[in-house]
Order: sequence, then structure tokens, then C-alpha cells
Amino acid sequence: GAESSGSTPLDSQAMAFHEHLRRAWASSHSMLCVGLDPDPARFPAAVGSSVFDFCMAIVDATADVVCAFKPQIAYFAATGAERDLERICAAIRDRYPSVLLVLDAKRGDIGSTAEQYAREAFDRYRAHAVTVNPYLGTDSVEPFLRHPGGGVFVLCRTSNPGSGDFQSLMVDGEPLYAHVARRVAHEWNEIGDCGLVVGATYPAELAAVRAIVGDLPLLVPGVGAQGGDVSATVGAGRDAQGFGMVINSSRAVLYASSGDDFAEAAREVAIATRDEIRTHAPR
Repeated sequence: GAESSGSTPLDSQAMAFHEHLRRAWASSHSMLCVGLDPDPARFPAAVGSSVFDFCMAIVDATADVVCAFKPQIAYFAATGAERDLERICAAIRDRYPSVLLVLDAKRGDIGSTAEQYAREAFDRYRAHAVTVNPYLGTDSVEPFLRHPGGGVFVLCRTSNPGSGDFQSLMVDGEPLYAHVARRVAHEWNEIGDCGLVVGATYPAELAAVRAIVGDLPLLVPGVGAQGGDVSATVGAGRDAQGFGMVINSSRAVLYASSGDDFAEAAREVAIATRDEIRTHAPR
């Protein structure tokens, strides 16, 4: 979104998303993002079935070693836990104002509906950034880009096995995902702060996207449970400053232990992942 005057680190809704992310990298010295995908069937007995208690235990255990948290809205909506998500988002913003809050919603719809989704992400959940699907084109993303203080991570080359069905189709001599990357970097980013979602499972494509977009931030899922290689990911995706990525791990951190020590175990995995990322990102 547009840069607001008088922004302070605590006034992070008004701060432009790119600036907030730069500060998050600098203060945490970390490119790790922990994804919040709460599955009550996998909760340890210690938290019962409380989505709020489980997520906040993870957040409090890892907040000082991450640049971002990424709640996945489907995990909350499927069990009717949207109120928990509101409380979790508010708690993250209040307790850890330097950490970026990314709502993983992958929204993509036309005009007036997109405006409602933007209100949901930025006003109801007060996210700093939201994931969006570019398939419907510029007017479907514009309501998110024009929302004050809001940023968007646009799906580009995703980490799932079927991602190539459309994303790798050749269009005018290059794959479709490259066209998406160029449009986002050179046009949509002029409207409001953008980043791209590029999976860790395809490091060659990650490098190709980085070459197209310069220092635009990349949200990179696929390390941890999905098996993406951290060394290859960082080598392919880091920016000129040695940062440039929000590297997400969800299940590997959340469910590191099923015992009463689940939060401590999550912290250990988060630290190990952060440190592995650091070793491959020379500064």
C-alpha cells in the first residue's frame, strides 16, 4: 500500500509492507517464517483442542527467531475458528510489532468481491500482507494493492506438484510464471507493495524469477515437510543484501513434538532452520 506519513515501528498498519519487511529482516536477522496451520487432530494433549492456545504457544516460542508468521486461513475457517484467528493476529501485532503478519488466503476475485476480501485481510485480521491469485488479472488484485498499508504476495511459481500445469506453459517464448513475475515487478508494484510466491521445490525457477524481479521480496514455501533444499533455495533466491526471502516452514515446526514439550521442540526446529538459512546467506 501507499507509504503513510509519520509511520513508526509500532504504527505498522500504516507502514508500507516493503519497509516493514526490511525492518523485520534487520531486527530478527532471520528469513524464517513460521506458518500457522492448526490441525486439532495433531494437537498435543497439553492444549486440548484450543486453536488459540496452540498457535500462541508456537508464536511465543518462536517470535524472536522469525521475520514473519503466516496463518493459513483454511485451517481456521474449516473448524469455525475465525474468531481465534482474529485474536491470534491481534496478539502477534501487539506483542511482536516488528514481525510481519502474512494472511495466507490466496484470494482472487473480481472488483467489488475483491474489495471485500481486502477488507477481510487488512481490516478484520489486520494482516500486513495477504497472498493473492493473479489468474483474474490486474483489476482483481488492485483492491488489495490500494488498501492503505497492505501488501500482497502474488502466486507465481508454486511448490505443489501440479503447479506446472499452467504456470510452466510457454507464452511468447517463456513460461507463464515469468510473465506473472514481470507484470508484478514492473506494473503492480507501482500501484502498491508486492512480493511473489515461489516454491523452494524449484530452485532453478526461483533463480529465474529473482533475475526478472530484482530485489522484490519472495515468499518461499516448501522447505521442511515439503522437502525443499535450504542451500539451493537461499543460493537461488536471496537479494543483493543477502535477504529478500520469507522462507516458510509450517508442519516441521508446528508438530516437532506431540508431547508437553511441543513449544520448546518447535523453537529448537525454528532455530535450526533459521541457522541453516543463515549459513547459506553470506552478509
